[in-house]
Amino acid sequence: MFVVAHGFTGDVDRPHLRRIAEALARHGAVVTFSFRGHGASGGRSTVGDREVLDLAAAVAWARDLGHARVATVGFSMGGSVVLRHAALHRGVDAVVSVSSPARWYYRGTAPMRRLHWLVTRPEGRVVGRYGFRTRIHHRDWNPVPLSPVEAVPRIAPAPLLVVHGDSDGYFPVDHPRMLAEAAGDHGELWLEPGMGHAEHATGEDLLRRIGDWVTARAG
Repeated sequence: MFVVAHGFTGDVDRPHLRRIAEALARHGAVVTFSFRGHGASGGRSTVGDREVLDLAAAVAWARDLGHARVATVGFSMGGSVVLRHAALHRGVDAVVSVSSPARWYYRGTAPMRRLHWLVTRPEGRVVGRYGFRTRIHHRDWNPVPLSPVEAVPRIAPAPLLVVHGDSDGYFPVDHPRMLAEAAGDHGELWLEPGMGHAEHATGEDLLRRIGDWVTARAG
């Protein structure tokens, strides 16, 4: 069973998320959902903080459906959420994090500077609501949540796969390398040549390989 966690401004009805779900469904059952504040989902986005609770609910639902083995697969913001969920809530059998940041407040690329404007400025949140169907909470994090790189060592013994493109325009390759180093022996890093960022850049061959990896480790 795969539980898929989408990226910021995504939602369950986006074509790229449906494509990913269809590809993973060749390897097992799939649960998809929209994080709070995204698409038709209620509430407001906290940009990865309380979204851990949304993922925990989706994983619990997968268990309630009778699936004994559950793997989480997250992209970008969802990639950070699957790391923190596995560290804080535990109970998943494998974790795949695609295009995740390693640390918070990164502004080293133009896309991330635009994202921070979207999240932190009132006019940016208006653009998020009407341009991206994403309602963003106005409050700052308090307290600041556990960072992805701090979460990774707590995931063991569940196996972890970190996937990142070497042409990612949001987070350069020091982010996945930090995550892989923090994972140690229970983690694996795939640095994909020519790959960009998150769902849009995740091709069919990569999805097949991710499905095979999860199947081999989580049944």
